[in-house]
Amino acid sequence: MSETHSHSSPAASGPPASGAAGARSAAPGLGHAAITGVLRASGCVFAEDEADLLLAEARTPDELAAMVERRARGLPLEHVLGWAEFRGLRITVAPGVFVPRRRTEFLVGRAVALAPPRAVIVDLCCGSGALAAALGAAVPGAELHAADVDPAAVRCARLNLPGGTVHEGDLFDPLPEGLRGRVDVLTANVPYVPTADMALLPQEARVHEPPVALDGGSDGLHVLRRVAARAPLWLAPGGHVLIETSTRQAPSAVAAFTSGGLVAEVAAEEELGATVVIGTRPAAAVD
Repeated sequence: MSETHSHSSPAASGPPASGAAGARSAAPGLGHAAITGVLRASGCVFAEDEADLLLAEARTPDELAAMVERRARGLPLEHVLGWAEFRGLRITVAPGVFVPRRRTEFLVGRAVALAPPRAVIVDLCCGSGALAAALGAAVPGAELHAADVDPAAVRCARLNLPGGTVHEGDLFDPLPEGLRGRVDVLTANVPYVPTADMALLPQEARVHEPPVALDGGSDGLHVLRRVAARAPLWLAPGGHVLIETSTRQAPSAVAAFTSGGLVAEVAAEEELGATVVIGTRPAAAVD
């Protein structure tokens, strides 16, 4: 999925493990100033905002102390809270499941703009199901399907998509055959970190998120190419596939789309640091 664990939320920078000692010394009854101090000492950039969230979420002083300790040890804020905000929705995020990135909201916005009413929508590499949930909230009458190869992600996505169907398996493999040639919008937040760069990821992603959601192979485009090659068989005439990638990978991603018979374009949003490649199946039928 994303190349970095970059947020514009309070969890923008994960703390190093060295903060654990400070959290372990915290007693129940922590106040805002004390929590902020522990988090700031641990390396949290948005310590005050995170303290607000932890105080609001904890049900007891003991639970609060445990949450502060987990955050100071480097667990992503979203895993500590049990949820992430995505396009105004509260998305359940379990430990070990990929945390949806704010920049991916740009992909969803483009997908919403392309989706007809009552669209058939498929989200591959769905992780927590955040993209499908946001699309379902924005597209009236949508038929929602999502798929992921990771059982933990599938369990999480089913919690977030009570009105959709979540399939477990590799990319298109678990999808019902009846969807072939019917999909209006296909989203795929595929892993796109080159294998050699995995060690450079922030601790939050490197340690606490599954490699299958991050590692995109030697050039980061292995999974993207697989999606691009098979997407025309599943898209309806005039249907669209949208995949997030990096700016430097975009030309190669476009080539993968066009080699599969799709008409490709690149959309970018500088403020979020988002780059999306959009492929459209020509209106004429694909043999």
